[in-house]
Amino acid sequence: MRRTSYEQMNCSIASALDVVGEPWTLLIVRDAFYGVRRFDEFQENLGIARNVLTARLKKLVEAGVFRKIAYRQRPLRHEYRLTDKGAALFTVIVGLKQWGDRHGAAARSGKPMDLVDRADGRPLDPVLIDAESGRRIELTNVRAVAGPGADQGTRAFFERLTLNRPPR
Repeated sequence: MRRTSYEQMNCSIASALDVVGEPWTLLIVRDAFYGVRRFDEFQENLGIARNVLTARLKKLVEAGVFRKIAYRQRPLRHEYRLTDKGAALFTVIVGLKQWGDRHGAAARSGKPMDLVDRADGRPLDPVLIDAESGRRIELTNVRAVAGPGADQGTRAFFERLTLNRPPR
């Protein structure tokens, strides 16, 4: 288990990593998007050690990413269902998939998996867009600035970036 916590950092990415940054965690969530719900199915598909899977699922339930639901009483067995909070990780998984399709070793022979429209089976090519303008969001057309929840250290960091940025 990772011993580092990013709790003291004033950063949304760091706080997300506190929940999903451990090895195996995003693969467990990925499998849940595929429809896997039961412990043995996660374990078989991922080849993950049972103790590691137990720890990851426990943390994801505590974080509100999954809810644990009994599906059999004797012996007691549970399945793990994504909550709305867990379903919100879909865009993260899709972004990692796209990066892996372009740069990952698994995609050398072509993409291992495609996303298709549920209604008509048409292949999809997801993009990140701004909800208000409809414009595509890319590294070249955005910049990060201190937000309303930024503490003084975060504000100072972004101020230093602004001061050191060369004029356009």
